[in-house]
Amino acid sequence: MNKIKSLSLGVITAMALMTGCNDDFLDTQPLSSVPSELVWTDAALAEAFVTDLYTALGQGGFDEQMQASLTDEAVFTHPGRGINTITEARTNPADRGFINYTLDWDDMYSKIRAANLAIKNLRDPQFDNPERVNRLLGEALFMRSYFYHQLLRYYGGVPLVDSPYELGAEDYSIARNTFAETVEFIVKDAEEAAQLLEDAALVKGRASKASALALRSRVLLYAASDLHDIPTASAKSGVISAYEHKNLIGYTEGDQTERWRRAQAAAMDVLLLPGYGFKLDLSAPVTPEEGFQNYVDVSLFRGGGEEDMIFGRYFIQSKNEGGGRVGLYNGPNGYRNWAGNTPIQQLVDDYEMMDGSKFSWDNPEHAANPYENRDPRFEASILHDASDWKPRFTTTADPANQIQTGQYEVINGGQKVTHFGLDTRQSSIEDWNGTRTGYYMRRFIDPNPNLVDMNMWQQVPWAFFRYTEAVLNYVEASIELGEDAQAQEWLNKVRFRVGMPAVTETGDALMARYRNERRVEMAYEEQRFHDVRRWMIAQEEFGEQPQIIDIKGTLKPGKTVSQYQYNPENYNYTYKVIELGEGIENRAWDDKMFFFPISRDEMNRNEQLEQNPGYTE
Repeated sequence: MNKIKSLSLGVITAMALMTGCNDDFLDTQPLSSVPSELVWTDAALAEAFVTDLYTALGQGGFDEQMQASLTDEAVFTHPGRGINTITEARTNPADRGFINYTLDWDDMYSKIRAANLAIKNLRDPQFDNPERVNRLLGEALFMRSYFYHQLLRYYGGVPLVDSPYELGAEDYSIARNTFAETVEFIVKDAEEAAQLLEDAALVKGRASKASALALRSRVLLYAASDLHDIPTASAKSGVISAYEHKNLIGYTEGDQTERWRRAQAAAMDVLLLPGYGFKLDLSAPVTPEEGFQNYVDVSLFRGGGEEDMIFGRYFIQSKNEGGGRVGLYNGPNGYRNWAGNTPIQQLVDDYEMMDGSKFSWDNPEHAANPYENRDPRFEASILHDASDWKPRFTTTADPANQIQTGQYEVINGGQKVTHFGLDTRQSSIEDWNGTRTGYYMRRFIDPNPNLVDMNMWQQVPWAFFRYTEAVLNYVEASIELGEDAQAQEWLNKVRFRVGMPAVTETGDALMARYRNERRVEMAYEEQRFHDVRRWMIAQEEFGEQPQIIDIKGTLKPGKTVSQYQYNPENYNYTYKVIELGEGIENRAWDDKMFFFPISRDEMNRNEQLEQNPGYTE
């Protein structure tokens, strides 16, 4: 590993503040902080410092603007938030678009410095509690590896700093380490964390042996992928082929097959952990009704679904935390919610039929009833026209409590008029918050009818790592290694849990089924943005304009309806797929988007940094 020198001025100034007090009137200290030299002499203060590292996780993935809207999963309803800068491939060092602070370069290095302080002091503890020291050191190492993994998967190889640097100590310029060095640094931290946390009690929201092994599994899966195998990536992308510093973004030498073997073994280490794996021991598919409920339980981490959680962000309702507002952020405007990250038709169409066949608009039966007889995960993930949902704030508006995203004929004063659905952008209720796609997110939203999303907080946790991800990691590595039987066995465990039939394909066909399975199983989990890029299929998946649904209900002859309610006996329904208007998003793909640019300010502060491919300083 290259010798590390220093950090730039913009990323070394963060220090955790903790509450303290001193009753000695003649020897008072500030009540808002504790002198740094005292923190590491007291176990409780050291615990508080390490706990503060977790604040960098923010709301998990439950921010108002979700990463799903950077992908072919969703469209963000409200303009002017920097989403389009990324989806339209206009990202550049001066304007990177929407960058959540949980992946921002400066914010990550700020927390890395705090982790380094903890690691340095806990390696030479000044309080006598070896068990607690080991746990806190393991947590600090895990968090440092997590922060570096965030940087790795957006930027590639980054400057590796493994000790805290003081202001004014020396030159603050430092070069990027190679991609391979960054991977090994993360893996080493994760492995040491796993050892230190071997016997630590499991505490919700805190690092564990399982979370450290899950992190290692993800990083090694990414490292084995085509995007980071430079001969493969160069053959697929002129931007990468022309880049002078290829070792910053991938492996310029070595055996990709061996990297897949290593990724497979790392995934199996997670699969062998006791106490995890919700209903993954089935020998046949459950019923569709059971499959629906199983997926809801996995998504909400209740009813046994907690067994799938490895590491998550939990929320306390009484604290009114932002992550508990996912229903408000994404729910229907007809319930006075904000419709933030709405699913697009491409995602809807990728849910299979119940028999495992593909959905197709060219099939008349499918086109006439597009939401029937689908993979149960569809109904558990997406609210569509006629979906049953919670009671509205006024039952007179919609006694059926069903989603309305179409235009329907009704009889008013003896005349046939158009009723715009209550959950459309022509609704009589907060039309500006209506979906642009004809769909809403259901997954992660607590379906409790007594929980009113517009003014109440929910407690559904966000999973950074869940056991099913490790299962899918193992499946992918096995397919890449030509071990199709093992891949089928584990992939079908996931499918049987939700009521879907076994996959029997092999080779390329099996890989295609696996990739679609990963897409629908992990929808909205911040996986898709990375998967499509590392598979190098972004031009096809991210480069096309989002598709939406246009729904019309016309009264059948002789039918008179004065208040709309979904009813095929009264209505003929037509479903037409159209493109989202170009004035809203003009999606495009440029191969520079395989990696984020390092900001211009950071480049100006540190002249040793090399910019990522496709960008100019």
